[in-house]
Amino acid sequence: MLNFTQKEIALMKRLNTPAKVQDFLNSLKFNFEKDGKNVIKSPIRVLREKNAHCIEGAILGAYVLSLHGYKPLILHLKTTKGDFDHMITPFKKDGLWGALSKTNHAVLRYREPVYKNIRELVMSYFHEYFLDNGNKTLRSYSIPLNLNIFEKGWEVAEYDLWGIDDELDKIKHYNILSKTVLKNLRKVDKVEVEAGKIVVEGD
Repeated sequence: MLNFTQKEIALMKRLNTPAKVQDFLNSLKFNFEKDGKNVIKSPIRVLREKNAHCIEGAILGAYVLSLHGYKPLILHLKTTKGDFDHMITPFKKDGLWGALSKTNHAVLRYREPVYKNIRELVMSYFHEYFLDNGNKTLRSYSIPLNLNIFEKGWEVAEYDLWGIDDELDKIKHYNILSKTVLKNLRKVDKVEVEAGKIVVEGD
């Protein structure tokens, strides 16, 4: 098991608002797993390797927020086959929900805490979740997973956190739309598809 350095602890203390945590997540390079090895790094490894994909960013974000009084929550956004699922860090502030999000795309990003409940928050991602052919792909979402259910030490683990990913697959998910509604979905405009291709340079 690894241990946080004083410098790492001081950094996380400074990240004392969701906005600051999001800015830090944005500063990390995106982990494309170019070596072909699938990983889910712990927060300490993300800090030291300075890169993260969406679940790694969600877990780190949840941990840092927990140091400042928030519950360490992550949430699974599930899509159709052919698209990529996404993980976010929901947080509640002044009775309203927002979310942290690590992505290299122009969409599926941070959400201000302005949503009354988790479903409202999730639905803010619906129109931004689509394929290049214009099909909207978001289909279900999980209840928020509280990382406190896991044994202490995951935040400084040297091993990959596959147990968290496994738990996300097991917990309750809610379908977003009925079959009737799904059949009548309009495709995304071409201009929206093109805008969705924008990525952050350097990631």
